Amino acid sequence: MSQAKLRVFIRAEQIQERIRELGDEISGDYPHDTPIYLIGILKGSCIFLADLVRAIERPVRIDFIGLSSYGKSKTTSGEVKLTKDLDTTIEGADVLIVEDIVDSGVTLMYLMHVLEQRKPRSVAIASLLDKPARRMRPVHVKYVGFQIPDEFVVGYGLDYAEEYRNLKDVCVLET
Repeated sequence: MSQAKLRVFIRAEQIQERIRELGDEISGDYPHDTPIYLIGILKGSCIFLADLVRAIERPVRIDFIGLSSYGKSKTTSGEVKLTKDLDTTIEGADVLIVEDIVDSGVTLMYLMHVLEQRKPRSVAIASLLDKPARRMRPVHVKYVGFQIPDEFVVGYGLDYAEEYRNLKDVCVLET
């Protein structure tokens, strides 16, 4: 990766402020008598999910699902592979899919189809980043941290070939 250059795009402080706002919004949108099931898409969403769950002021449950459509490439293969399934049932539950970034929509369309077959009460999407210019499938992201242009970003959980996840800021990867 020695030829790669990073440019800070969204600072850690901005990310944390926006997550607090999203937590308040989510807390107000769901009934307080039952928990929300936050389902993090591995691996990229884990850092966002950890901060988001602490910003939500109501009962929550956490589970993870593993999906892959990128491998070691910067673009989606268009084919989604389930790499880890949920550990719990979501039937009758309010489900919030937590994603690091939504770009093509291919992975989320696949996941929405899989989860809807499991009969949850509701399913919505929260994503730290939304890149609508790359959309190949129509996906509605209810809770968006930041809408970004078509640039390849890393950091705060987002990776390129498993590198850069540990950056505190979201950075543009320039090659």
